[in-house]
Amino acid sequence: MKKPKSLDSAPTSSGDAPALTATPGIRYLGAESAIPATPCTIHTPLDGGTIVSDRAYVLIDVLPGRTSDVVKALSEIAQIKTIDPCWGKPDIIVLVEVPNQDALSQLVLSRIHEIDGVSQTDTHLVYRLKDRTAT
Repeated sequence: MKKPKSLDSAPTSSGDAPALTATPGIRYLGAESAIPATPCTIHTPLDGGTIVSDRAYVLIDVLPGRTSDVVKALSEIAQIKTIDPCWGKPDIIVLVEVPNQDALSQLVLSRIHEIDGVSQTDTHLVYRLKDRTAT
């Protein structure tokens, strides 16, 4: 069996391949957010925009025939940045941006779960990859 590569051998920003946290994929509120081909999060925006503390994908299962109603209700929640109805499960994937994890808990448990037609959610918190630099 082949031994997996060590994380220590992963390319860094000074290597040939760009690191996942290279500047072309900044995600923040403010001017315009860049949407990179490789998802990543940078701790400090270059143009002084406000950093988004927590971003999460919420996968939503909906009762049969209720997708349109749920999408309409979700569109009224300011913290939800994208709403994507999908074939199969989940029925809807939303991207949320909140100031902290407590706000995320409130949003999912008090707002999304209360929408008539939502049967279940699965929340995936996005974490920040730190650029590994040699010291």
